Amino acid sequence: MALEFTDGNFDDLVIKSTKPVIVDFWAIWCGPCRIVGPIVQELGDEYGEKVVVGKLNVDHNPKSARHYGIRNIPTILYFKNGEVVDKQVGAVPKQVLAKKLDALL
Repeated sequence: MALEFTDGNFDDLVIKSTKPVIVDFWAIWCGPCRIVGPIVQELGDEYGEKVVVGKLNVDHNPKSARHYGIRNIPTILYFKNGEVVDKQVGAVPKQVLAKKLDALL
């Protein structure tokens, strides 16, 4: 399951998480985001309790997107202990995202 991250809950759900977190920065009008979105959802389902997986709509949450310098979407940031430890920009196969996530476990 993928959570919905917002400017309001970002610190609590991402920065303060004791688990690795992946955040999919996306927008409804973004074609490649529609490819990555279901993949992120699958990762959330597959990794279950081991990680926190979620999406942040950049149009509705500009503060978080601006803070992390998101200029292209989809962008996926990988967090561990509240810090960005990896990044993926653009649509890529599921295996690429899973490999980066596995490295955090």
